[in-house]
Amino acid sequence: MEKFEISVPVNNQNQHFEIRDYMHHEGDKCKYEVFKEGKFVGSLEPDHHKILHICQNPGVVSEYVLNLICDQLEGYHI
Repeated sequence: MEKFEISVPVNNQNQHFEIRDYMHHEGDKCKYEVFKEGKFVGSLEPDHHKILHICQNPGVVSEYVLNLICDQLEGYHI
């Protein structure tokens, strides 16, 4: 598992998130888990075109914010 941080602009403020990348993930676990201040906020899964989709959303942050995170990660080409 690899960890790194990203920031996304939400309402003119940068929100910071920790991303956990499970490079060798299995089908029963999403590839990316997203945390904010140590709290799980969602997980993301790439499709066969490497476009990220929300895999789990416990409602801690909005779907809009999770999609911003998807866009940011896709921009890194990971």
